[in-house]
Amino acid sequence: MYEMKEEYYTGIEQIDEEHKRLFEIADEAYELYHNEFIPDKYDNIAEILQELRDYTKTHFAHEEAYMESIGYKNMFVQKVQHAQFCDKLDELNLEHIDENSEEAIQNILTFLTDWLVHHILEHDMMIAE
Repeated sequence: MYEMKEEYYTGIEQIDEEHKRLFEIADEAYELYHNEFIPDKYDNIAEILQELRDYTKTHFAHEEAYMESIGYKNMFVQKVQHAQFCDKLDELNLEHIDENSEEAIQNILTFLTDWLVHHILEHDMMIAE
């Protein structure tokens, strides 16, 4: 379901590869959501969230270093958006996730989809220009 489509490629190899991995993590959440054979998904959700937290921090550091290297003028806006994304991930309450894992996965997927698509198309594409 979640995949890196042609329109999401910036032409910056490292950023594109890292975006692909973010889509793969989103796809793992999607597959978990639809897996009827895992009744208690808490541990899986916690793992996905931790991987997402760790990977986005690495990706954002690489992306920000690249922006700095080219003197990107809107770098501050990107940094603020990256911080907001990390804050949102940190706000996800694992206790609530344990109570209602299906709703939690749906919320994570909605958040990821909106953020990935809009951020890449509206902001990351501008880095490549």
